[in-house]
Amino acid sequence: MSADVRDLLALAGRVAVDAGELLAARDGQVDVAATKSSPTDVVTEMDRKSEALITSRIRARRPADAVLGEEGGQTSGGESQAGPDRVRWVVDPLDGTVNYLYGLPDWAVSIAAEVDGTVVAGVVEVPRRGETFTAVAGHGAWLRRGEATLALHCSAGVPLGQALIGTGFGYDAGRRQVQGEVVAALLPHVRDIRRGGSAAVDLCSVAAGRLDAFYERGLNYWDFAAGGLIAREAGATVGGLAGKAESTSLTVAAGPGLYQQLEAFLARLNPERDAPRSQGRDA
Repeated sequence: MSADVRDLLALAGRVAVDAGELLAARDGQVDVAATKSSPTDVVTEMDRKSEALITSRIRARRPADAVLGEEGGQTSGGESQAGPDRVRWVVDPLDGTVNYLYGLPDWAVSIAAEVDGTVVAGVVEVPRRGETFTAVAGHGAWLRRGEATLALHCSAGVPLGQALIGTGFGYDAGRRQVQGEVVAALLPHVRDIRRGGSAAVDLCSVAAGRLDAFYERGLNYWDFAAGGLIAREAGATVGGLAGKAESTSLTVAAGPGLYQQLEAFLARLNPERDAPRSQGRDA
């Protein structure tokens, strides 16, 4: 691991812990500040405060870097980066906002660092569980809990019929309708389904063997940039359907062998679609 990548990981870790502490002081005690894609897709004041803290801390140390944040979009650094080794930070300041709003523990701060468009380091901080998940490309994935640091290894050799699978649902009613149809078709063929409410945490759960697999349609890049790296570095396959990369269209993560079984099953269900929206459905 190069010194530069170690520095990126260390900065992401420090900033994620600080943002997590800021958020943990108020979880379950905030109100909805705004909605995004639908009335159920909410933003709290703390989403914005967390992203502002993360961006300001990164800018203080690395003013030339770009930042892609869920709330603020893409912003360039104070100095234009040109040539190789361009760094961009991909930030989800609060993944699992609805959990956070209701005082449920599965929410996280997710920070990934790209170099020339490739994610090389990632941190997912889960404050209410006292857990920090980290990974560096090519150097494995780790879980820090208190004073202990554990190497992560995803589940291996699990057949589809014995798999515990995580998923999530979008905010648009037409998308949810199809997602409900897909999970209903899948449920009789697996051990069980879990819906945790944070894609970043779910991907880390695949890395830790707490879930055998995870899939979801509609994730944004900041939802899976860090968690996807952590799952991959723990031995999981992360991607989409038909050899595609993970994307908003569909993201799938699972251990060796299981990924191919789950991907083939999902492909038969045509999950990369949404039902037509009925007038007033999202009102």
